[in-house]
Amino acid sequence: MNILVTGGLGFIGANFIRYHLAHYCSDQVINLDALTYAANTDNLNGTNQSHYRFYSGNINNRNLVANIVAGNHVDLILNFAAESHVDRSISDPDIFVETNVLGVQTLLEVAKEHQVRLIQISTDEVYGSLPSGVWAQKTTPINPSSPYAASKASADLLVNSYQKTYGVQANIVRSTNNYGPYQNLEKLIPKAITHALRDATIELYGDGTNLRSWLYVEDNVRAIELVIEKGVPGEIYQVGSFEEFSNLAVTQMVATELGKSPDFIQFGSDRPGHDWRYGLDFARITSLGWKPEVDFASGLRRTIDWYQTNRAWWEVDV
Repeated sequence: MNILVTGGLGFIGANFIRYHLAHYCSDQVINLDALTYAANTDNLNGTNQSHYRFYSGNINNRNLVANIVAGNHVDLILNFAAESHVDRSISDPDIFVETNVLGVQTLLEVAKEHQVRLIQISTDEVYGSLPSGVWAQKTTPINPSSPYAASKASADLLVNSYQKTYGVQANIVRSTNNYGPYQNLEKLIPKAITHALRDATIELYGDGTNLRSWLYVEDNVRAIELVIEKGVPGEIYQVGSFEEFSNLAVTQMVATELGKSPDFIQFGSDRPGHDWRYGLDFARITSLGWKPEVDFASGLRRTIDWYQTNRAWWEVDV
């Protein structure tokens, strides 16, 4: 199989490529990445390059995407490319619409033209804030709060429309909060770890009680692999975890692991439109034979160890 991975130098995309090259040695992986601030060319160091090809470019460039698909006989487009930081979407929503909506529409046009399957990587944030104990199903109405979440929800609707109108073979994968190696420092867990390693304090939004389900990135990658292999066309697969912790609790766990005092954590004003809780029902992906293998305590320890060992990867950005 020849797979075009878009956004493959970002966090989840790079982890997917590393896993796929190691476990599916006969496949060809073609990576298209715009090399924004969130990309890191070091993320794929040490991988098997004989079945890997890289292109620098934007998913909004239809001619480029079409030429890559045709020239590499691509069978599947796997779209990780996205602007993903909620804070940035509040201050600069335009680029989120350009990449997360118009970029996906470009990929869908190419998929339609070349009869290529597409898997769109989405997020639990499309459902907006949920009350305690409620787990969103694919039939739960989408109700995004931030420009980021709205752009991802819009992309999901576009994917659905191209399936129904044009017969494009597609799936949507919505996952909960991922964490693990190679994650950009703007996200909570790597921010907390690297601040602690630098003896700097970290400021949380509001009182830090916002709840998230946490999923180790390799568990998410394994779920995506199952969707590639066994996914039913047109189906939405949700990948989640029942390991639910507040932002404050997660930060306190990092502080405990690294021997920081309670004053390591500071509190600031809340973010506009800040969702209190997300949660996904992930029964459909478990029906394909998936379950999370890395519990949060183990995954957090692995992640801390990785950032401790790979200071050269992140210290250039602080």
